[in-house]
Amino acid sequence: MSETGAAQLADSPWGGGEKLPFDIGWQKLMMWIFVITDALLFAGLLVGYGFVRAASPAWPDQNIPFDMNFITFMTFTLIASSFAMACAVAAAHQGNKKHASMFLWLTIVGGFIFLGSQVYEWSHFIHEGARLTSNPWGVANFSASFFVITGFHGMHVTTGVIILLCVAIRLKMGKATAMGIENAGLYWHFVDLVWVFVFALFYLV
Repeated sequence: MSETGAAQLADSPWGGGEKLPFDIGWQKLMMWIFVITDALLFAGLLVGYGFVRAASPAWPDQNIPFDMNFITFMTFTLIASSFAMACAVAAAHQGNKKHASMFLWLTIVGGFIFLGSQVYEWSHFIHEGARLTSNPWGVANFSASFFVITGFHGMHVTTGVIILLCVAIRLKMGKATAMGIENAGLYWHFVDLVWVFVFALFYLV
């Protein structure tokens, strides 16, 4: 390679091979890989639910066992927490530790409200007679789909709240980094996005 070509390559955004084409740290890359693989898992669950529902001769009206206003409140709470998480990430990158901590705790509160609401929803559903293999509405797969899909998502929300609690404590101790908060936010946004699909496909359609 000529000296001119080498100089041009060194001045390029890739830095002569010393930089990656996409400027992303390994932690963020691993989080993206996890999010993509987990998204495929949720997609498989929802597609499977679609096949089960299409194969059933009848499907219960969701307005009968569920309070749709309450489910909408749960959805709004999770979306609002995602907005608070975005504010926490922005504040962290600006070096505003106080605002980052405040928005992190608002996100955690939103997560706890959602989980508490889901516990109430499950208890009400079970009280109405729903079980994993049977329910009063005649289609056994209806309650099975509910428990599997919402339960799996609830596990992810619980994990997210635990992660955010750890990040908030580390931020209080001065050990959290902006990138760490951003990675936690990436997971939380993913959990929120999945719930939007669950809400639309399971409760509304």
